[in-house]
Amino acid sequence: MRLKDTGLTAQDIKDKVNTYMIETYERFDFLAETAKGMYIYDEDGTPYLDFYAGIAVNAAGNCNDRVVAAVKDQVGDIMHTFNYPYTIPQALLAEKVCTMLGMDKIFYQNSGTEANEAMIKMARKYGVEKYGPGRYHIVTAAQSFHGRTFGSMSATGQPDNGCQIGFGDMTPGFSYAKYNDLQAFKDACTENTIAIMVEPVQGEGGVHPASREFLRGLREFCDEKGMLLLLDEVQTGWCRTGAVMSYMNYGIKPDIVSMAKALGGGMPIGAICASAEAAAAFTAGSHGSTFGGHPVSCAAALAEIAEMEERDLAGNAKEVGAYFIEKLKTLPHVKEARGQGLLVGVEFDGSVNSVAVKHGCLDRKLLVTAIGDSVIRMVPPLIVTKEECDRAYGILRDTVEELAGETAINHE
Repeated sequence: MRLKDTGLTAQDIKDKVNTYMIETYERFDFLAETAKGMYIYDEDGTPYLDFYAGIAVNAAGNCNDRVVAAVKDQVGDIMHTFNYPYTIPQALLAEKVCTMLGMDKIFYQNSGTEANEAMIKMARKYGVEKYGPGRYHIVTAAQSFHGRTFGSMSATGQPDNGCQIGFGDMTPGFSYAKYNDLQAFKDACTENTIAIMVEPVQGEGGVHPASREFLRGLREFCDEKGMLLLLDEVQTGWCRTGAVMSYMNYGIKPDIVSMAKALGGGMPIGAICASAEAAAAFTAGSHGSTFGGHPVSCAAALAEIAEMEERDLAGNAKEVGAYFIEKLKTLPHVKEARGQGLLVGVEFDGSVNSVAVKHGCLDRKLLVTAIGDSVIRMVPPLIVTKEECDRAYGILRDTVEELAGETAINHE
C-alpha cells in the first residue's frame, strides 16, 4: 500500500499509530513505504541503507523477486487451511529443511519465540517421559535471549532485562550459567537436568560467538549425561554465520534446533528440527499451531532457500563478514569488533554511546541497532557487497567522530 493511494500524509500515519497502537518499540522517525535489495525507501523515495534486514530476516534482500513470486503464486492456490489435510509447500519444505540440516523431523511454528517454546516443551516432555516427573530442568546461558513468550522469556538469562520485569515469577525449571564457560554449565546441572540450551552466537547479549571448545564440550557433556543439546538458531540460522546453520561451523549437531527469521524471506515462519528420539515426545494433543506451516510462508521459505543455495549466500556471509569485521576494528573509539559471518557487533570504549551512534547513522540514512549503551549490531541482507560495507563504515566513522567531537570526514 502506497501513501498516495490513501489520501493521507506521513504525519497522519504516525498520528494514527500514536493514537491507536500499544507501543513497545522505539520508532525511527520515517515511514517505510517500499523496499528492494539492500534499501528501504520512505514515501519520498529516499533510500536507507539497510543493515537491519528486518532483524536478520530478509537474507536474500528486501522483497526478493523469487520470494515475492512464490507468495503471489501460492496465495492464488490456497492461502490457509488447518493442519489436517496435507499441503504441498509444507511437505516440500519439510523434506528440504531436514535434508539440508541432517535432522530427522520438523515442527512448524510462526516465530522465533514460538519455536523456542516448542523446543523447551519437547525437551521437558522427553525428560519426564523417559526419566520421571522431576527431569525437566534446563540450563541456559547468562545474557542469553530466547524470546518474549513466558517459557522462552524464563529461559532468557537476563533477569534485569525489561522483558522479564513486572510479570511476577518466571516459569520454574531454568538455571543460568556463564556463556563460554564449560565448567560453569557442568556445575549448574543437577540430577534433574534434561537439557542445555544456548545460542551459537549471543545476539541480544552483545554479539558473542561461542568458542569451539565450549560448544563441542557441551555436546560431549550432554552425550555423557543422557541430556539433550538445544540450540537456538533463530538469529544465527540460514546462512547468517557463513554456514547454513551456525552449528555446522563447529562440527556438531544438536538434538533439537530452533529457527525462524531468515527462513521465511520476509514471511512469518518458525520451526524446530529434532532427532527422531526427541521428536517422539510430541504426540497428538501435546502441541499445535493454527498458523504453523502456513502454505504461503512455506512457499516463501522454499523460494528463499533456493536463493540462498544458488547464490551461495553462506559463502558471501563468510567472506564479506570477515572483511567487514576487520574494517570495523579501525573505527575510532572501538574496543572490539566481533561476530560470525554477517552477524556483526561493534563495542565502543565508552567515548560514545551506542544509542547515539544508532540515531546518528539514521540521520545519515544507515539502519543499525544498538544493544545497551556500548554495542551496535548489524545484520544486513546476505547479498551485501564489500562496497556497501565500505559505505556503511564511512557513515559509522562520520557518526562516531561527530559524537566524539572530532572533525567528521566523508570516508565514503
